Parts: sequence; C-alpha cells; structure tokens
Amino acid sequence: MGAEDGGAAARVVVVFASTRRGGAAAEHEAEYLEVAAAMEVLARGQPGFVDVVSVRDPTTGRGVTVSTFTDEAAVAAWRVDVDHLVAQRRGREAFYEAYTVTVAAVTRRYSWTAP
Repeated sequence: MGAEDGGAAARVVVVFASTRRGGAAAEHEAEYLEVAAAMEVLARGQPGFVDVVSVRDPTTGRGVTVSTFTDEAAVAAWRVDVDHLVAQRRGREAFYEAYTVTVAAVTRRYSWTAP
C-alpha cells in the first residue's frame, strides 16, 4: 500500500508542457541545455522551492517539467525572477514551438516505492 500525504504540507505545482522547435532548434541545442541547467540551479535556490522533475521525448520534442513550491507567493517570485524572465524570452525566440503553463494547488499526494 502506498503512503498518502493528505495535504499536510501545502504545495503549489507549476506544470510547463512544451514542444521544442524542430530543424533549426538543433543549432541551439547546446545553448538550450545550458539555459535549462542554469534555470534548474536558479529554481533550486529560490525561497519556497521544493522539487523539480522534467522529461522530454527526443523524437517528438514534447516535454513536461513539474516544479513544486511551498505556496503561491514562491511561484509568483519565481515567475518574475530577472534571470528566469531572460530565459523565458530566449525560449520563445529559439527553443520552443509552443508551451503551456499550468499552476495548480496540490490537494492530495500519494507515493509508492517498490520493496
């Protein structure tokens, strides 16, 4: 049986679903990887940051990053971080074909670990 965190610790998640640009995006791959790594380091240093998980399908370029924060104020501060704003602009210019950002409050959390 899995463990349940019935909302004991309030959390807010930011779900960044994106599609990387094809073709010309290959010329920006090194820059993309550098910016992505820098943003993860920056996010991990933000007050209220809890965790981040990211996956991407290399064939389709589609990916999802889920960042977890302690509260809405922490998310708001991350959204307007100057370096994050620069990365967002660069993402629109060179890295992404499309993206969607969803911010949601966590009402329940379950986990399971194999024995």
